[in-house]
Order: sequence, then structure tokens, then C-alpha cells
Amino acid sequence: MDRCIVLVDAGYLLGAAASLLAGEPSRSRITVDHAALIQGLRERAESDTRQPLLRIYWFDGAPDRVPQPEHRRLRVMPRVTVRLGALTRSDGRWAQKGVDAAMHAELTELARNRACSDIVLVTGDGDLLPGMMAAKEHGVAVHLWAVQAADGDYNQSEDLVAEADERRVLDRAWITQAVRAKEFGGVCAPPPVPRPEIAAILSAPLPDAGMGAAAERTVQEPEHPTAAGHNGTSERAGKGVPTPKDLAALRVPHPPQQPASATLRWSSDKGWVDRPAAEPPDAASMPTLAQLTTAEQRWADREEDITTVGGDPFEVGQVFARRWVERLGDPSQIQKLSGMYPRIPHRVDGELLRYAARFGLLAHKDDQIDERDRYAIRAGFWRELDLRTGTERAPAGE
Repeated sequence: MDRCIVLVDAGYLLGAAASLLAGEPSRSRITVDHAALIQGLRERAESDTRQPLLRIYWFDGAPDRVPQPEHRRLRVMPRVTVRLGALTRSDGRWAQKGVDAAMHAELTELARNRACSDIVLVTGDGDLLPGMMAAKEHGVAVHLWAVQAADGDYNQSEDLVAEADERRVLDRAWITQAVRAKEFGGVCAPPPVPRPEIAAILSAPLPDAGMGAAAERTVQEPEHPTAAGHNGTSERAGKGVPTPKDLAALRVPHPPQQPASATLRWSSDKGWVDRPAAEPPDAASMPTLAQLTTAEQRWADREEDITTVGGDPFEVGQVFARRWVERLGDPSQIQKLSGMYPRIPHRVDGELLRYAARFGLLAHKDDQIDERDRYAIRAGFWRELDLRTGTERAPAGE
């Protein structure tokens, strides 16, 4: 068949791109526009092979072979098929398992069935050499593409390079059309965008300023001689937001201003206050997004999450708030919620964080969302709500 097929080893492509742009092969150091990357692969393949594209196969690893947000976005794109191997952690490093075997099997099967005339391989692994040789024996032209090496040397198996019918290097200019380094100072990273909304939430006063100040003084000025010498507690206490570990290390009686039941508030607040037995009626009556969403809307939301929402924490909070406000339709309840700033009712807040977890924002160490990301998620929520209600918040520090 006079068609071309592209087989992409995502670990090689994105790892080599990270090395080129960010100086190390960690994919966490780069941001990828997958739609632009797929379009670039398609255009280059059709140009090089002079054949129309049949399909792009995207091979990657995932924990327990569970599709990650990027895989869910990729597999709904036209002419893209995602194949997942396992992703395991060994000696502090992540390693793919089964990806090479899957690529080998697909390569030989496509050639045996004469599904195409040309196959483009984007990989550097010499384990695919037998599959490449088998494909050539079935009359398929094999094109091998490399990502420009950061050090100017080969980043592919020399045997693989020698066996390929055609070779191509995807240079820096081509890579940066769809991939950029995350950190400022990288090859193509923009300066970080300030988030004044996050600072505004962090600087918001507690409902009872006296209680919060008393609690903060208790943490910063421990009376017990052991309070400042346990696991660096004194250094952490100076930040004004004690952790449960800090509280246990203080070992001081609760002052009159701070009841024994005092506990830390959720992370958008500062200090500690007594948590009430129940939320105020206005907060407890707030419906969740799930209660406001029909089956048709749920399907449309999933499609939007896959194809449009990029996964930036601030953006995720905005998307959630937009859907919630549009479907609530009761201006009085929206105004009530706006007046609760910066505290989102527990039911809505929990649903917001569960929604954000779908976008791969969980920290690997404890399967919880990183503190900075939680600030950004909630700041995005409030920013969208303020835009809808026309509310102007005073900048932090005023």
C-alpha cells in the first residue's frame, strides 16, 4: 500500500528533546504542545516519504499502564494510536517496560501485512534492529529519525543508523515548534507569569485576627525549652504556618486563646483556628458541580478536558469555576460564595481538587497535590468567579 506510518518512541523523542533544550533528559523539564508535535510529525513524514499518512503510533510508558492526561489527549487525535507499556521505578529512576517489544511487534506486523510502503521510526534503541531488518525484507522502506543530540554526538544505536534506508535529524528549530523548556533561562522558555491572585489568597486575614495572631505568636515564641530543638522546628515555625509535626514538637499547654481542639485550616489560609463543628448554612447548601451537571454535559466536559484543557493548575481552577457558575444560574448563591473568599466550601473544594487530580497534578511521593499547585488551583477558581461577578480584590499587601 502506498502509505506511510510513523512509529514514535515517546521516551526517546521527549527525553532527547529535554536534553537538547533543558540540559537533562527529564521530561518534567519541558512543556509539550502535543497537537503541534503530531501535526509536525505528519507533515514531515508525508514530505519525506512522498506518501499520505495512514497512522501515527505513539509508544510510551505509564504507571500500571494507566493512560496519563497527555495520553488521553493524544489518543483522541485523528490518525493517532497510543500504545502503553509499563513505567516502573528502580533506584530512584523511572524506566519503561514493554515499549520496545510493542514497537517491534507493531513494526513487523505492519510490514508482514503490507499495510504501508514506508515506515518512519523515531527511536534510538538498538533492540529494534531485528524488526527493522524484517520490515526491509518485506519490501518496506524504513526511515530513521533522530533528535539533534545536545552534545553533537549520536543518541541512537549505530547499528540502527547503519541499517536504515533513509535518515533524518529533527533539529532544534523543528523541535522548538512544539517543545519548550520550562525553566526561565532555557532555550525557549518564556519568563514566568506572576500570579497576584495566589499572593492575595495567602495574605487574606483570618476571620478572627486576634486568635490567629495569638496562635502565630505561640508557634514563633515557644516557652518550652524543647520546642526549638526538635527536627528544626524553630526554623519552620518562623514561617507562621505550622505543620502537624511542628505542633506535636511544641509540647506546650494550649493557651486560653487557643482551645485544645484547634487545628490547621486548609492550605489557602494562614495560622490555625478552631474548626467549627459544621459549616455555615450558606456554605453547606452550596451544590456541587456533579449535582448541577447532566449526562450530556458530563460527556462534553470530558471531551473538553481531553482536547482543550492543558492541565496548568491555575487554568484547571478557572475551568471548574466557569462550569460551576454557568450551571448554578442563581446569582444570589454566586454572590454568597464570593463573600466567603478565600475559603471555598468543603464540598466544592474537595470536588475541585479531585477534578484537578485528573490532570496529573498528584505528587508521586504521597499521591497528593503539591502545595503550590493547590494555591494555584484555588486562585484560578477565585479569579474566574471574580470575573463572572465583577468583583475587584485588593492586591496583596494593601
